Amino acid sequence: MQVASKYESRIYLDTKNKHVNAKSIMGMMSLELLNGEEVTVSSDGEDENAAMQEIEDFLLHRIAKGA
Repeated sequence: MQVASKYESRIYLDTKNKHVNAKSIMGMMSLELLNGEEVTVSSDGEDENAAMQEIEDFLLHRIAKGA
């Protein structure tokens, strides 16, 4: 949520059962993600490319490695 909130774009996370706003603490908490679960990130807006790059980096390098 902190990474997504830095951007003006609308950013969403999707799992097989849910579609949530990545800037919403309640939405993010409701995902109840399990380790290794697949997540799709989408964004729309002026800074969407930068947002997607940072979120991808965060998910792949910080979260995946437990940092």
